[in-house]
Amino acid sequence: MTNFDDFLAEKLKDPEFKAEYDALEPEFAIIQAIIDARKNIGLTQKELSERTGIAQGDISKLENGSANPSLRTLRRLASGMNMRLRLVFEPLE
Repeated sequence: MTNFDDFLAEKLKDPEFKAEYDALEPEFAIIQAIIDARKNIGLTQKELSERTGIAQGDISKLENGSANPSLRTLRRLASGMNMRLRLVFEPLE
């Protein structure tokens, strides 16, 4: 049986699949940034929920990719972690 990385590497050889996968990269980056920020300061989802007033279930949905955060929600999360939210536009390579 193959592992996920091998499976993904094989699928990424398909140009159509790769284009779709690459299009999702910004969403993956936001999800990972939320998770990393929360974990780096040692907060649980429940603790972040208490600080922000955002339901723990909603934080879980954001972190597992089943919900899309608004800019307002991202600001509330950043504030609850005593962080500043920055959005950056970068030129295409």
